[in-house]
Amino acid sequence: MDLPAVVTEQESGIFPAEFIYPPEDDLSDDWESTDSSSSDNSDNGVLLTPQPAEPEIPARPLPIPPKKKMPAPNVPKPGPAKLSKNGGLEEWLEEAKQCHYLPEAVMKQLCEMVKECLMEESNIQPVSTPVTICGDIHGQFYDLLELFRIAGGMPGETNVQKPTTKTTIISSDDIEPPTEITNPKLKKKIRSSDSGIESASGEDDDEEEQRGRPRTAGASSRGGSAGGDSAIGVNEISGSGNQNFIFLGDFVDRGYFSLETFTLLMCLKAMYPDKITLVRGNHESRQITQVYGFYEECQQKYGNASVWKSCCQVFDFLVLAAIVDGEVLCVHGGLSPEIRTVDQIRVVARAQEIPHEGAFCDLVWSDPEDVETWAVSPRGAGWLFGDKVATEFNHVNGLKLIARAHQLVNEGYKYHFSNKSVVTVWSAPNYCYRCGNVASIMNVGEDLNPKFSIFSAVPEDQRAVPAGRRGAGEYFL
Repeated sequence: MDLPAVVTEQESGIFPAEFIYPPEDDLSDDWESTDSSSSDNSDNGVLLTPQPAEPEIPARPLPIPPKKKMPAPNVPKPGPAKLSKNGGLEEWLEEAKQCHYLPEAVMKQLCEMVKECLMEESNIQPVSTPVTICGDIHGQFYDLLELFRIAGGMPGETNVQKPTTKTTIISSDDIEPPTEITNPKLKKKIRSSDSGIESASGEDDDEEEQRGRPRTAGASSRGGSAGGDSAIGVNEISGSGNQNFIFLGDFVDRGYFSLETFTLLMCLKAMYPDKITLVRGNHESRQITQVYGFYEECQQKYGNASVWKSCCQVFDFLVLAAIVDGEVLCVHGGLSPEIRTVDQIRVVARAQEIPHEGAFCDLVWSDPEDVETWAVSPRGAGWLFGDKVATEFNHVNGLKLIARAHQLVNEGYKYHFSNKSVVTVWSAPNYCYRCGNVASIMNVGEDLNPKFSIFSAVPEDQRAVPAGRRGAGEYFL
């Protein structure tokens, strides 16, 4: 008699691990012999004793996926903009605020307008206080809207919505050198400021004459510490929308809405050229955007690369740095061994693709590190620069601080070196929708004493996700 073939778990790949298979010499009583000549339940003279059937094992229920929260009715819905025939820059800005990407012809016109603004700016753009300094955004459009809410509103905005996340304000005087927050209770409080993010570890204007200073309303003390740290909980942040903004580059790539993010920033730059300063980052590059998402996004939404090419032309004219009241230098990456004075930055030829080496490359690629002077960067571009280099550069140029972005910081910001000569500001919360980090913006007043607003990613019901992009994108340092 031919016994039924026994299929092992490894061969089938479909049975649960706890399924118990009958031995090969067992025959269940509901199996029938295929040998018609045998009538004595034997095979080759061996008596086959019927065995009781194995108990049926119930199928393991499939796990129920967590229910996705749908965006609230007031959340901007992404999609193409629908413009009137005679619509101008104001209408473009309103559409951009709704996460709508502009028609191809309008987008090219906007790029030309922004290029004209940028051509009038020097390599190091002077900015007056009060100013809000923002780090990497990386296409996280809905978190950019939250950033503006926390900062007191976009330029010219009068009816500012309340932030949707809990916010913490920390003064730099509350931080003990050499790095970041020393009080573990405060650290825990910051990380859990919004239960919607996961914990993780990982490592990037004045059209009107009056300049309004960002202020906080409804602030109450949430306790100090023996370690010297203090925090203020902010229930509501309001402002006149007249403060200046410096964005330290990396507006695009990796996030879901790079096109809409850069469109909004360009509309604000065109409308309020003296209030918005856009510094070039290493991702404002033709080579990088073809790898990390912006090129593909433009192709998908327009069906061609024409808008991407226009945006890359804007990238070429972005400033290399900004300087706040002559004492706070703002760059994307860091310093260069080829640059000893800020005047040397002023003469760099910036209207080009980012080169692979040299001063221009170093400004957007370098990182501070615990090295004596200079060291080779593991990024393959730029340099690692140490405490001695930063201290000497600040002394020679009369600077109080170097503010930069370019590196993920779990706590939102980080001071480097014992004298706090360099600070990293990171403004993309829950980076790549999976890192679980908080973000920050740095507010600098007339006293040049930085204060950091720390915030979390907006909750699921305050954001939209493109179809087919529910999962988190791959993470790169």
